Amino acid sequence: MTLARVGYLGAEGSFSHEAVLTLTGSQPVACSSIGDVLAGVAEGSLATGLVPLENAIEGTVSATIDGLVFDHDLVIEREVVLPIHLHLLARAGVTLERVTQVSSYVHALAQVRGFLAGLPDVIIDETTSTSQAAREVAGSPEPWAAVGSAIAGSLFGLDIIAADIADHPGNATRFVEVGRGDIPAPTGNDRTSIVCFQDADRPGSLYGILGRFAARDINLTKLESRPTKLGLGDYCFVIEFDGHVGDDIVADCLADLQAHLVRVKFLGSYPVTGEGSVNRREEVGEARRAAAQWISALRGRIRH
Repeated sequence: MTLARVGYLGAEGSFSHEAVLTLTGSQPVACSSIGDVLAGVAEGSLATGLVPLENAIEGTVSATIDGLVFDHDLVIEREVVLPIHLHLLARAGVTLERVTQVSSYVHALAQVRGFLAGLPDVIIDETTSTSQAAREVAGSPEPWAAVGSAIAGSLFGLDIIAADIADHPGNATRFVEVGRGDIPAPTGNDRTSIVCFQDADRPGSLYGILGRFAARDINLTKLESRPTKLGLGDYCFVIEFDGHVGDDIVADCLADLQAHLVRVKFLGSYPVTGEGSVNRREEVGEARRAAAQWISALRGRIRH
């Protein structure tokens, strides 16, 4: 069996590595940056790539969304939601009281600000990834520590000297697998992501976009503006919503947007985690059926 080469933000032991290990039939390939993952998929050296899109604490991962919006024509095929547990890792024998430097990726450090505030004399060092920090700590004779995952500690032979040190419990990162190929078939529990580029900045333009979704009872799950990089004040809108482009109502909405209001870039329709969208769509479907029956009954009373 030939395994598909799936790129991820390396090195080994990163949260991206942990996420890519959940994909069956894949050969994880470490890349030095999110841009390298996306470029590898676009040029064909990677079958797909798994990249972080959103963190529950830090929000959107700019390198991923900008790469998908502006740099490459790739399609999101699925999402993976990974709970994030951050630990303080050190070599055997190093205690918390002895630590002189704490290293990690900038997003990880931001998520443990409260814990680090209790170590006022410790030097804070930013690295390219949580796994890189663990590797450096493992290879140094100094009493250093790294903020990272349990898998990184296990991989580099480090002990957890302080567990679950994040400021906010329940943190998670949403990863998306992107490829060059076909759109996954509808599952009934799907999300669609698009980008809307305005032809001109005029009053009511965003309202006009959102009104197309509201008129069709399509539930938006995310709306975010991004600078287009063409000039100060020039923005596009990244929109995520329940449903699949294979659904007639979604297809009609996208066609309406493309024809009348904006230029739309399609980022993907893909299965999602959880059952919220299924329940919501069932409620909307029942409401629309009831409304159709009401209209039919009224029209049946028209005098001929």
